Amino acid sequence: MFESLIGAVVVIVLFVLVLRQQGRVSLIERELGALRSLVLSGVHATPPVAKPAEQAASAPADAAHASAPVADIASPTTADAAHAQAPAAEADAATSEAVPELSAAAKAAFTGSAPAATAKAARQSEVETALGTRWAVWVGGVALALGGLFLIRYTIEAGIFGPEVRLSLAALLGLMLIGGGEFIRRTGFKVPVQGAAGAYIPAILTAAGAFILFGTVYAAHAIYGFVGPAFAFTVLGAIGVATIVAALVHGQALAGIGLVGSMATPALVSSQAPNPWALFVYLAIVLAATAVIARIRDWKFLIAAAFFGTGAWTIVYMMSTLVADLGVILFIDAVTLAVLAFVWLGTRDSEAETAKTGFDWPSIVPGVFVAFSALGLSVDTTLVAAGGALPGAFVLVALVATALYRPRALPLLHAAGVVSVMIHLGIIPPTTIGSDITQGNIGFDGMPVAAGNPLTLRIGIGLGLVFIGAGFWAARRFAASARVRAACWAAWGVAAPLLILLTLWLAYGNLDRDLVYAAIAALLVVVFAAGGEWIARAEQPPLKGDIAVSFALCGSALAGLLMLHMAFGSGWTTILAGVAAIVPALATRWRSYPVLGWISVGAVVAVLGRVAFDPTIVGAEFLTTTRVFNWLLPGYGVPALAFGFAAWQLARTTPALPTTGNGRPRLAMEAGAALFALLTVAMLVRHAMHGGVIDTGPVTLAEQAIYTLIAIGAGAILVAIDMRSPSSVLRYGSMAAGVLSVAFIVLQHFLVLNPLFTDESTGQISVFNLLFLAYLLPAIAAGGLALYARDKRPPWYAQMLAVVAALLVFAYATLSVRRVFKGEFIGLWSGLGQLETYTYSALWLIIGVVLLTAGVWLKSQVLRIASAALIAIAVVKVFLFDMSELEGVLRALSFIGLGAVLIGIGLFYQRLLTRAAREANAAT
Repeated sequence: MFESLIGAVVVIVLFVLVLRQQGRVSLIERELGALRSLVLSGVHATPPVAKPAEQAASAPADAAHASAPVADIASPTTADAAHAQAPAAEADAATSEAVPELSAAAKAAFTGSAPAATAKAARQSEVETALGTRWAVWVGGVALALGGLFLIRYTIEAGIFGPEVRLSLAALLGLMLIGGGEFIRRTGFKVPVQGAAGAYIPAILTAAGAFILFGTVYAAHAIYGFVGPAFAFTVLGAIGVATIVAALVHGQALAGIGLVGSMATPALVSSQAPNPWALFVYLAIVLAATAVIARIRDWKFLIAAAFFGTGAWTIVYMMSTLVADLGVILFIDAVTLAVLAFVWLGTRDSEAETAKTGFDWPSIVPGVFVAFSALGLSVDTTLVAAGGALPGAFVLVALVATALYRPRALPLLHAAGVVSVMIHLGIIPPTTIGSDITQGNIGFDGMPVAAGNPLTLRIGIGLGLVFIGAGFWAARRFAASARVRAACWAAWGVAAPLLILLTLWLAYGNLDRDLVYAAIAALLVVVFAAGGEWIARAEQPPLKGDIAVSFALCGSALAGLLMLHMAFGSGWTTILAGVAAIVPALATRWRSYPVLGWISVGAVVAVLGRVAFDPTIVGAEFLTTTRVFNWLLPGYGVPALAFGFAAWQLARTTPALPTTGNGRPRLAMEAGAALFALLTVAMLVRHAMHGGVIDTGPVTLAEQAIYTLIAIGAGAILVAIDMRSPSSVLRYGSMAAGVLSVAFIVLQHFLVLNPLFTDESTGQISVFNLLFLAYLLPAIAAGGLALYARDKRPPWYAQMLAVVAALLVFAYATLSVRRVFKGEFIGLWSGLGQLETYTYSALWLIIGVVLLTAGVWLKSQVLRIASAALIAIAVVKVFLFDMSELEGVLRALSFIGLGAVLIGIGLFYQRLLTRAAREANAAT
């Protein structure tokens, strides 16, 4: 199947070549005919002679063009070819001087300028050149190499020759190809077409020959056993050295094709009983030889491809073999890292050069494959049984050591860190998360989780120490010269130990309370903080607090949160996490590290996460029914006080350091303090209203009113903070809070939870009841925010809040009247009395007058329009509803009151207009 596919591809390529050649011949014939007719058209003027200055200017360009290398590595024949082209160029120049001056069309034909047909022909010629000079040579070289291997395979299947003859013929074919390539190179070979440098035929032939010789020696050892390991390794090494020499002479084409052939040889020439040691020793020799070539010529793609091939064979072997040889895997990993560190990366760079060159991107490939082989060594049951998990840990340590020894091999650090975390995440039993941990029980369906493995614990501790030591040492080393590299080392120096500690605790610790793991976390707090200070002293200027220091201090803060969670219960963890925000704020007195203020902000986020996960602070079953003095008061109130103190402390920081204290972090702490103050009140109210139980049942109107007040308060706080330190985030965040509060009011207060529709109890207290909480207080809050934001936010924002405040006042007054008549339950289906109906009309008229007065006093057109709308509703009600429903004196009083109010409003507006006219006349 594979042979047929290759044959089909070759036939198609040759067919395309023949068609292109025929098209090219036709095009050339048409162009020659056109030029002949133009020359014979009778034009007699001679072409203008170029000025001496122009000739002098064009000479260097022509010389550079003539001396351009044909291949990427110049050979003696290339230089000879360049010299040989000079007489021909002179002869062409002499001939062109005798040609008479042509017309514009003739000039265009000679100079190649501009017609669309000529440009299209040029493009076709380029495609044709690529097919005829480069693709044909490449396909031919690959066909020769595959042909040699297929010939060996055919003779094996047909039984034509014995093994000795087959191998001898294959070796003879390889030597003939290498000799043919060298003969062509030494006999003055040159590429005849410009742009075909990649199709350097001597390199292609030499690569095909080397490919066949590699496969022949490998088959002689691994398949037939004609030669022992020592002889096979010696011959393969000799072929590798010869390939290096040939690649240095012929260019990158030989190295690339030779590498592909070397990596494909074990797959094409297979064995019934493969020897893994023979395979990986062979791959090690190929990798080393390729690395030497790539190092000399700085061919990054070549070395990356070599690492990829070796790594791919390693992963395939580990996945396809039932019982993999542990020694083979460790051997190829060691060879890969040694080739990377001592061959490819060469001599150890100085710190200044390392800072300039950054990281070496080909190192990504061996980092990924070696790290994933370490993952297999650590999680595969067969390999773990063969040598425990220690070999995988040793490979990870080797990755870190290589990255430490060769700073440009930084991808190895990331690979080691990611795989270390993956390995330890894998030891967490799936039943651990989500199980009943309130009493320290970890299990599923009554089956307890297996006890911890002491070896796994020791490996985790060892890897954590390796990352801490190497990470902080390297971060200090590069702190002054390569800040990004220092940050990477510092990040893994804290991230890997923290994640390892967390996974070990989840897998083997007591999830309810574990003082041993808490002590380890407390030790990490001190180590990370001291390490950050140690790195900061090596910065330029010292104690700047750059990215590496920020990672170290953030790691210290995260370790502190883990320590609190491991050592204390839910309630004390929440309280102490809030108090912990004070520590970095106080540290700004002695250090101006930018991260300190943001660590305090991180404490706010952590406490918010805890209360979102458990709003009861200590769990619903442990929360008492005592009003006010329960866990909710310290759980929300103490963090609020701590955040306020931290904000005050950050405000004392030098104003020249806004990112450290007196800037965004301080504003965030002030917002956190205000938010938790509101949450304290809200949660205590909800606790009291639910009888000391905070459940997850449907939201009541009282509870929704608290949420609305919090949203309005948050909007006001954000407006105030934004006025002190303008920010687009604060600006749009405050408006989002206002819009959210309005949405709450419209959907919940007016429609879904309205006691007029739900018949919910409004309480037995006359004034301070549910209507006071759900309508009057939000009305005051929305009106106050609208007044405060009038000149600080867009007009529509303040107008929206003012309208909502007016509607809330209207709803409160109307529902209060109904409560007076109906009592605690004011459902709509209980009917309307005549006196109640009349009271609504009078009330709405009074509210309309009040709104009109407020609109005039505050110069608010929105309130005046709202007043007009409400009075219009009252008019409609009086004429349509009161006229038919009311009787006797109530009907008369309704119309008399309406008329008096309307006349009064008319007189009021007339006086306003008269006053405005007088002021206008006085001004003129």
